[in-house]
Amino acid sequence: MDKLYIVIPSYNEVDTIEEVINEWYPVVEKISKDSRLVIFDGKSIDGTAVLIKKMCKKRPQLVLKSMDKIGHGPTVHFAYKYCISNKAKYIFQTDADGQTKAEEFWKFWNARDKYDVIIGHRNHRKDGLFRKFVTKTLKFILKLVFNISVTDANTPYRLMKTQVVKKHIDKIPCKFNLPNVMLTVIFLKEKEKVKFIPITFENRQGGNNKLNIKGIFKIGWQAVKDFAEMKKNLNYKRD
Repeated sequence: MDKLYIVIPSYNEVDTIEEVINEWYPVVEKISKDSRLVIFDGKSIDGTAVLIKKMCKKRPQLVLKSMDKIGHGPTVHFAYKYCISNKAKYIFQTDADGQTKAEEFWKFWNARDKYDVIIGHRNHRKDGLFRKFVTKTLKFILKLVFNISVTDANTPYRLMKTQVVKKHIDKIPCKFNLPNVMLTVIFLKEKEKVKFIPITFENRQGGNNKLNIKGIFKIGWQAVKDFAEMKKNLNYKRD
């Protein structure tokens, strides 16, 4: 029997979390009784966790994991380790801001036997030119550091076989800021079966965009240093 864990990090997403849960919960219901929709909430102060707890009462396959506010990347890393420890067969990660569509999940699920990892490609982003610029900059950095061309390395829409994640997750420090990016790099470098599929990516459905130019520059500069260190540790040489 297939056992899917959909994992979603959240922080102050009270404007969107109910709709996101209502959209994604039927997916785990349809897959199997052992499948779960797990929200990892980093001590939201806007009532997000209270709302999720209320929704859990009528949804036995919905789980709230309350945790410290450690940032999106470390939360994703923790979520993947949680799925491994709970023996999920598949892991699917998305975000709590309502930018992705559950209806597009099934083309990923139907291809699960052919690939180890299936990653969404945001080829028609609706969240602004600045975010598109960030994605293109990241693509350039990965080409520069790892000599790989990645369609969309950081998409919060990815279906992965748990055994493949388990094989590689410990190569990435738990506090690494961009674990999805680094996992994508590792999957490609290690010749795992990876498929990119175009997805819809809407503007935020609520809440505030927490990043600005100064924050992006800081994250980007740190990412360059982190990627260089990871390349050294993994002994990845330019092809």
